[in-house]
Amino acid sequence: MTAKEIRQTYLDFFKSKQHQIVASAPIVVKNDPTLMFTNAGMNQFKDLFLGEATVKYPRVADTQRCLRVSGKHNDLEEVGIDTYHHTMFEMLGNWSFGDYFKKEAIAWSWELLTEVYKIPKDQLYVSIFEGDDSEGLPRDTEAFELWKQYVDEDRIILGNKKDNFWEMGDTGPCGPCSEIHVDCRPLSERNEVSGKSLVNADHPQVIEIWNNVFMQFNRLKDGSLQTLPAQHVDTGMGFERLVRVLQGKTSNYDSDVFQPLIQFISEKSGFEYVSSAEPGDKGWNEAVAMRVMADHIRAISFVIADGQLPSNNKAGYVIRRILRRAVRYAYTFLNFKEPFLNQLVPVLAEQFKGVFDELYLQKDFVQKVVLEEEVSFLRTLATGIQRFEKYEANGKIDGNFAFELYDTFGFPIDLTELMAREKGWSVDMDGFNSALAEQKNRSRAATAIDTGDWVIVNQDNETEFVGYDLTEIETEILKYRKVSAKGKDQYQIVLRQTPFYAESGGQVGDTGRLEDHSRQFWVEITDTKKENGVIVHYTDTLPTDVDGKFWAVIDEQKRELTADNHSATHLLHAALKQVLGAHVNQKGSLVNADNLRFDFSHFAKITEEDLAEIEKIVNRKIRENIKLNEQRNVPYDEAINSGVTALFGEKYGDFVRVITFDDHFSKELCGGTHVNATGQIGYFKIISESAVAAGVRRIEAITASKAEEYIVNQSKELTQLKSLLKGSQQITVAVQALLDENAKLKKEVEKNILAKAGDMKQDIAAKAVEINGVNFIATHVDLPNADAVKNLAFEVKALVPNLYLVFTTLIDDKPGITVMIAEEVVTDTLNAAKIVRELGKEIQGGGGGQPFYATAGGKNSAGLETVLEKAKSFIVK
Repeated sequence: MTAKEIRQTYLDFFKSKQHQIVASAPIVVKNDPTLMFTNAGMNQFKDLFLGEATVKYPRVADTQRCLRVSGKHNDLEEVGIDTYHHTMFEMLGNWSFGDYFKKEAIAWSWELLTEVYKIPKDQLYVSIFEGDDSEGLPRDTEAFELWKQYVDEDRIILGNKKDNFWEMGDTGPCGPCSEIHVDCRPLSERNEVSGKSLVNADHPQVIEIWNNVFMQFNRLKDGSLQTLPAQHVDTGMGFERLVRVLQGKTSNYDSDVFQPLIQFISEKSGFEYVSSAEPGDKGWNEAVAMRVMADHIRAISFVIADGQLPSNNKAGYVIRRILRRAVRYAYTFLNFKEPFLNQLVPVLAEQFKGVFDELYLQKDFVQKVVLEEEVSFLRTLATGIQRFEKYEANGKIDGNFAFELYDTFGFPIDLTELMAREKGWSVDMDGFNSALAEQKNRSRAATAIDTGDWVIVNQDNETEFVGYDLTEIETEILKYRKVSAKGKDQYQIVLRQTPFYAESGGQVGDTGRLEDHSRQFWVEITDTKKENGVIVHYTDTLPTDVDGKFWAVIDEQKRELTADNHSATHLLHAALKQVLGAHVNQKGSLVNADNLRFDFSHFAKITEEDLAEIEKIVNRKIRENIKLNEQRNVPYDEAINSGVTALFGEKYGDFVRVITFDDHFSKELCGGTHVNATGQIGYFKIISESAVAAGVRRIEAITASKAEEYIVNQSKELTQLKSLLKGSQQITVAVQALLDENAKLKKEVEKNILAKAGDMKQDIAAKAVEINGVNFIATHVDLPNADAVKNLAFEVKALVPNLYLVFTTLIDDKPGITVMIAEEVVTDTLNAAKIVRELGKEIQGGGGGQPFYATAGGKNSAGLETVLEKAKSFIVK
């Protein structure tokens, strides 16, 4: 079976068991502060496990794209070294939300593996939870008895809490799990050593293939376990491992999931892929490099396709780090000195066509982003290698320097170790690990959030959002909790009904008030966010009586202005497609009461003419006063087939909300708040257009009262300018005349400065004093700019042989130093760059340059006299 057939067989099997097949959630997580990436199949169902959303389908199956770069067996630096761990992987899953439980989950997993996929039963082992006395948890005897129907008792392994009790995190749903392991060793090895002894022992050929998690408990903040009101099944099977097993391979990378990529790399690099190579063998480094590249391009491509661009922080930094690791391996072991990784994107996109079309539809954009990142990093890599070559190690590389290469230049520690070995050096790994741990601790401390347990006031599953129709409503508090972050305490409140829009889709959350029933007392709602599908209201204080009735009231003016900007982004998106082309897709947005920011895919700076046309189209649509056509609960497929614009990287449900401003102009899936008619926007004005990243441009704009203020202020400035130009109606002509006159006067000033410097050079040359065969001059010069000082230094050099010259200056109240040394007298000590760095300390500054000419700037002009006194000491040495 091919990988595609294996995947489809899984989905078809569970469809036959009355499971609803659902789409994969994006790999980039939104609305969950505990996660950057989807790292398990259950992430998109978290709200169902927590009981915070209504179950639409009691049985669900899917294949979920996931990303893991840390945790058990998933350290990034290990991926590619072994044969079965990955950054991006697919997790096949079947789920029961309060429906079937252990009996069916175990029976179906065994049926699929042994009867459908035909895996020999004598190669399979199962494990169950052995219990934990410290937690008061008994052995999972129910699972044990069920498994005895299918396998001999000696194939049932008792697993400890680490291996067979699954937890979502420090708090939340959890429960015992039952894993299925497959022994892929040759029959001769299986006969010699029992596979049972190798389960969970990190043997590369005895691997976990399926995990049945039985959600029975909720872990509270105090560590105690609470029985869930309903029991759930959460299962996961690693797709890449399954394909490997069914295709009879000893490595995931030998299956048709990875081979198209690896063979492409092999062909282009000229190196053969030796799958069986071991450390130290010929071909080992090249094989690891190819595995790294084939694995990493999957993670990189899907994360970019889902809307996360490489950057220097958070999720963007993770993906940049993965990309750079792939480039480093390509550069070091496969001799790719020019960008190559990006060429893998079309190969990968073709593989996933019909499975995850998000990538195929954006392959050109993704490839462009990867290319730009490669070009940038290859420059950094070359700089880092130069830095390494200049390092004086004395046999051992300092741990802090190794960390600098890792952190600043993106060198993995194994690359630093490799380069060190080539020189016969070692690396201080303790020092490196200490610096790395320190950085991680700083990062954790900066983002640490202490969240308390929810205090239940009124039991209910979820909040009803009424904000599309109402700006206030009488409601009740369902629950609340205290949250501490960066030394500040806040409260999160969940209401039974709320008009507050929670931050999502680029639109900021509503603010407002929570008033008591008498409307005499209130607390301010400072923000509204969505966490795992729950609308959470932030406040600095709690109401005194949380049990009463409350009025939830939004800030209407802020909501209206925000709606103006949000509707304007829809008009802008449509106008961009009309002017620039259908390739334009939204890549991010920020919509608040003050302005709008819209990021979109486009590969070149937008011309002034096109910007004017875009603005003109948007304002024409505003003047047409197009009425909003809002459709709620439209079946997703029906909406897509109607030609609606859906955004890549967003997770849409089975029913969606469609926002239309003219069927032939703007029709988008959107959950945000909008104007009733475009005329309410008033006016649209583009403020700036700029680049955000490779292939991504950004437009910032304003509407309504902000646009009016902008036009009024521009008009005032124009009137003032006319007044300054003595009422001239042809402002551009008058300004051009001023610029021409200014340029002419500048030239005259430059002539005067040069003439002054020319007059000074003879006087300065006469100050030369011969010391140790060198003509030394140290003096303060009074010139208006740095170019004049530089010209003067070179002119004195032409007059005085064997010169060592130091100038001090004070230009615009900023102290400066210039050092000039004739090439014939430059030595290791008499070196302008070194001298200027030392002298710069006297003026609380620094600088640099070449051995014969260097400059420095500083803050302390009082140190200039000391500079002149100290200058002589270098020549005396």
